[in-house]
Amino acid sequence: MQWNSLLTQLFGPYHGMRAAGDFLQGEVMFDGEPITVIGTTNHAPIGVELALAQARVVLDTITQHVGRPILLLIDTQGQQLRRRDELLGINRAMAHLGAAIDLARRRGHRVIGLVYDQALSGGFITSGLIADACYALPEAEIRVMRIPAMARVTKLPEEKLQLLSQSNPVFAPGVQNYVAMGGVRSVWQDDLKGALRDALAHTPNEDLRARDGAERGGRRLAAAVVQRVLDAT
Repeated sequence: MQWNSLLTQLFGPYHGMRAAGDFLQGEVMFDGEPITVIGTTNHAPIGVELALAQARVVLDTITQHVGRPILLLIDTQGQQLRRRDELLGINRAMAHLGAAIDLARRRGHRVIGLVYDQALSGGFITSGLIADACYALPEAEIRVMRIPAMARVTKLPEEKLQLLSQSNPVFAPGVQNYVAMGGVRSVWQDDLKGALRDALAHTPNEDLRARDGAERGGRRLAAAVVQRVLDAT
């Protein structure tokens, strides 16, 4: 879905959002309440500039608009694979974005992620997966690593990983697999405005991803391991 069509469905035709290249930014009104909206479009690779631009808006919201909700619109092919960005410290820029989102959550801002097109790799990890809750449209594409790349990293045969992906969502891309693992809380369909209203009204005050993954059968052991670590501290 195009970002303008999405925002029109959520906030009406005069939403006031603007795009500066691949960067989306704006303040919108929803049920009489202002919301900070940031995100990316055009399958943007997240480089140093985009990561810092998003972090800047998050930090400005924290300092200037106490408690204001933040909506992250996600459409990214992952981190920018370019020597220039590596030399400029893309790892630190993306970590800064993740830390800014985490700070917003700790300061009482409800942070909602919405994958409306594509969410890949580090560009997804440092945005939607750090939000209080992440949602997706049914036609979205989500994955962290392609199976050929996973095979190179794990040194396991592609055929074995393909077979595992048929029964284990950890190895498979797709919105429903991320719902099963708890990374995506639910899929928004039809009434997008009602879905956003419900997400804002029921923003979890703790990270429920591991619990959801256990209950849905996509990550059976994560919640138990987390609890054992907490109990041991």
